[in-house]
Amino acid sequence: MVQAMNVALRKPMSVERFLAWEERQELRHEFDGLQPVAMTGGTAGHSAIQRNLLVALGTRLRGQLCQAHGSELKVAVAGSIRYPDAFVICAPIAPKDTVVRDPTVVFEILSESTANTDLIEKNAEYRATSAIQRYVILEQTHAAAIVFARKNEDWVAEIVAGADAVLRMPENGIEIPLAELYEGIGLSTTAGDDQALAETAPA
Repeated sequence: MVQAMNVALRKPMSVERFLAWEERQELRHEFDGLQPVAMTGGTAGHSAIQRNLLVALGTRLRGQLCQAHGSELKVAVAGSIRYPDAFVICAPIAPKDTVVRDPTVVFEILSESTANTDLIEKNAEYRATSAIQRYVILEQTHAAAIVFARKNEDWVAEIVAGADAVLRMPENGIEIPLAELYEGIGLSTTAGDDQALAETAPA
């Protein structure tokens, strides 16, 4: 495995070659358009937020065409392959599919080790994918989110924070109280989170 990884890193890979290569690996990797990037382990907080998010999405989307999925499936975006923490897709997925190409809403849970990738690299990739209408970055250290939404040919950014904040997804006709995503974690939901996120969010 180590030898295969070293060979893969010596020259850029194609998406097709990466997908074939990753099928043979024990661990999951993303593909940044040039080379594989090993997935790192998460925290208990990250896991709890992801769990709450998938439950909230699944409950609201039950019986609808649009369905929520977690990080077991790969998403092809702008020449890269990513494993979002969650996403919503409104197109049929075959039981044996491992890669999807047209999610409507994508979620990432921010951590210190992935902040640059989530805020800059993945942000650009998701914006460049025409099917994606909304990109939601959930904070892990406090109950707040940065939301990027497609508006015609442009994108608008919004900070969602506070005890009464609601995460709205008009693309799928659902709304989720932000506090529901952080239930049982004991993080702050105060208005002061707005300032903390404002310092993190790109212009």
